[in-house]
Amino acid sequence: MNELRAARSLTTLPVVTLGGDAVAQVKDTVFDTAAARVTGFTLSGRGLLSGPPKQSLPWTAVHSLGHDAVMIVDVSDLADTPVAVARRAAQQGRVLHARVLTDEGAEVGTVLDVVVEGGTSGRVVGFRISAGKALAQGSGRRRHRVYVPRGEALAASGRTLVIPADALHYAADDLPAFAARVGAFHDGHEGQEGTPP
Repeated sequence: MNELRAARSLTTLPVVTLGGDAVAQVKDTVFDTAAARVTGFTLSGRGLLSGPPKQSLPWTAVHSLGHDAVMIVDVSDLADTPVAVARRAAQQGRVLHARVLTDEGAEVGTVLDVVVEGGTSGRVVGFRISAGKALAQGSGRRRHRVYVPRGEALAASGRTLVIPADALHYAADDLPAFAARVGAFHDGHEGQEGTPP
């Protein structure tokens, strides 16, 4: 599995060509919640006086998503999509602050961030949530934040996110521990209906 990244950590990453030119920076990450994938990025300019670019970056043009930059082959990879259109798409794909429910109807928290797989997949693998009382019990903390796997039975309405109840057994307190647990979660769900290999 590629390195896992919190979507908020992508904000302000430079967009750099393979030739080394920094052409923009990430402003927002756009998700397709139904497909559970990143579809692209809205961009902002690289200088104090630069205005917002009139382009966006579709995921198909991303060469790689690294720890320090989003790499593209060439500046021609940027799409001539107006930023307003990309922002509307970002709003439609937004799950931040949505209530998290299990498929058994238990409310477990609120979405703080989305966890994506780095490299070239753009796959959403989980969420960082502010755990409700039921999930935070036994943690010894009043405000407990955990990472939970997304599961394949994802449903998101913009206000509510539904995850499989058994995903809670794979919750982790930090991103490195979550990387191991999300792999175990998906290994345990291979072969079930609707779960890709």
